[in-house]
This record gives sequence, structure tokens and C-alpha cells, in this order.
Amino acid sequence: MLLGLGPDGPFAGRRVAITGLGVVACCGIGTDAFWDGLLGPIPAGERRVEGFDATRYFGPKDVRRVDRFAQFAVASAQMALDDAGDLGSDPDRSGVVFATGVGGLETLQDQIQVYLEKGPRRVSPFLIPMMMGNAGAANISMRAGWRGPCETIATACAAGTHAVAAAARLVASGRCDVAIGGGSEAAMVGVGMTAFTNMTALSSDGTSRPFDIRRNGFVCAEGGAALVLEDLDHAHRRGAHVYGELLGAASTADAHHITAPAPGGTGAATCMELALADAQIRAADVGHINAHGTSTPLNDLAEAQAIEKVFGADAPPVTSIKGVTGHALGGAGAIEAVATTLSIHHGLIPPTAGYGEPDPDISLDVVHGAPRPWEAGPALSNSFGFGGHNGCLVIGPPPA
Repeated sequence: MLLGLGPDGPFAGRRVAITGLGVVACCGIGTDAFWDGLLGPIPAGERRVEGFDATRYFGPKDVRRVDRFAQFAVASAQMALDDAGDLGSDPDRSGVVFATGVGGLETLQDQIQVYLEKGPRRVSPFLIPMMMGNAGAANISMRAGWRGPCETIATACAAGTHAVAAAARLVASGRCDVAIGGGSEAAMVGVGMTAFTNMTALSSDGTSRPFDIRRNGFVCAEGGAALVLEDLDHAHRRGAHVYGELLGAASTADAHHITAPAPGGTGAATCMELALADAQIRAADVGHINAHGTSTPLNDLAEAQAIEKVFGADAPPVTSIKGVTGHALGGAGAIEAVATTLSIHHGLIPPTAGYGEPDPDISLDVVHGAPRPWEAGPALSNSFGFGGHNGCLVIGPPPA
């Protein structure tokens, strides 16, 4: 699916600027702490968000009625809105597209336990509004007072990327002047972690090693991120700071297997090719790829093969921030879109933490050991999820 974001697309003239960023991650809350975390040492232990204070965003009564995944959604969106400044947008022309993989799993687990131990009369009347996947997007729109489209995407590990792309489409199409795109997840509860463990998806030693020969599974994480996207002319009129431009995006399906990627990364390769076509740029124009890079044997190999298919022997430098952040499932794509935008903003590519022993079957230029300076240009941010969902964003520097 092409989004028509390119200069010659069906929505020519509506360019999508990135004017606000917000992030809640295990390596830092807020963009400054997050960026420092990406460049710092590998976090020890589980990739939980420590020190998150939901009462900064919710009152004492409300905070008990919002699942942690939706708390992350609201927090990251509010950070992005604060960063963007006074948008001055029409509430009817302002939208939200937010993502999650599994929604309020913590609430569901807790209330099933209440049902089994204390009986049906003790089950919370807030169970459904707390666990439903659209709670993140709904809470964001209610707090902002935005009455435009308010939608939720749940395409597993590609959901955050798809949500950012869909929010950009609202702006590019002219339906909205401003939109928030992002995703959040808080699935690190007993039943979720046990399920991932039993399907042998998690790293056996708790270490994320994207593209490394020793990789043996992903490290589960929680968190969320949001981007404020607006019409570039609207941003210029209000004197906004522009981090970058969302040049293009694409979405495809492997149509292959519920968890395994298509052999050779064929669906991922097509997705990258379509995203480049949507952005009206060549593969040679891309200066950096923020990879999905989950640290699982099959997915990393398939993504590497897809990158090699699209870019050939001259593929640009590749990094996976999941060595630091772990894998936040439906929130990962949004977190990585923020990381890609910050890479452009700072002119640095974060290293791939955990990478130390190359895989002879992967011939990518994996940035590791230290951040790498680059002359910021168009960059790809990839996400590939269970179910064969593929999503790619093309993010460029601010227009001259």
C-alpha cells in the first residue's frame, strides 16, 4: 500500500513534517534521556520502564482505571504535544492513530484472577475499557480534545510503524492538519512472558544480540512513543521546529506463516521497495536503516536478506536499537521511528548493542561499538510482525 506521501503522489502539495516527539522506554523517559540511553551501556536485566510516574498524567482515581499500556500512550503523546508547542489546530481537523499489539493484558490477567478467586461479582466494571486495545488512542484524543479520526492499529510488532504511517496519511490526504501517530505496549506480565517463553521466542540468556551469530531470541520490553505529524505549511506558518519529514511509507503482507517470516524476506523486501517508491527516492539515496532486528535467528536473517535484495552490496549502515531497548512489540515501531528521527537530528547512528560476532550469512554493515556520525539524509525504519505484517517508513531531514 502506497500512502501518497511523495511529491508526485495523489496528495501532492501536502508534505508531512515531524514537529513533536515523545517516548517512554526502558533506557530513558523523554527524548533526551532516551537518546543518551541509546548511546550508553546495555541495560542490565529486564527491559521494564523504571521510574515511570503515571500520576503526572492522571489523577489518583483515574490512574487506577487506565491500564499501563494506555498510561504509556498518554504519557508519550503528551510529551510529543508539549514538544511541538502551540499547534493552533482545529480540533475537528486533528487526529490520533495509535497502536498496540495486545492491549491491556495486565488488566485482563488481574481480573481473571479476581474472577477465579473471588467470584464474578468482584470483577471490575472497568475491565473492558481498561483492556480494550483502543484505550490508548481514546485517552489521547479525550485529553487533547481532538475530534478528528481516532483509530487503533493492532498488527503485532509492525503496529507502531503502521500507526505512524496512517497518521501521516491523515495529514497528507488533507483530512487533518495535525495528527499523532505512535504505539505502546505493557505485556510483561506472567501469562504473556510465559507464553513467549513456551514458544521459545525469548532469548535463553536474556541478551539481545541483533544480527549477531550468537542471537537466540528477543528480549521483551515495554514502553511507548508518539510523533506529532503536521502539514509542513501549517508548521511553517506557526514557526514550529521541524525535526524531519515523513517522505513515504508502505505496508505489505508475507501471506506465509503466523509467526515465521517469508523465506528470503520477500515480503519485507517488497515493503522497502514500495516505501522508497512512495518517497520518490532511489535505494542509493538512503543513508541509514533502522532495522527491525529482533535478535531471533530467522527474523534477523530474513531482514538481512531483504535489505541485500533491495540495496545490493552497497547497503547503507544498519542498526537495531533493540540491543538496548528490547522488543516492545506493538510499541517498537513508534519507538524506532523516534530513534530514527533523532538519528537525523543529531547526525549520529546509535550502535547495535550486543553485536560482537558477525554472522557469516549476513553481510550487512552493522553499526556497533560506538555511535557513527553520518551526513543525515533519508533513512528507513523497518518493522515486521507476527502474522506476516510488514511496515516501512522513510524519514528525511527537515526541508531546506
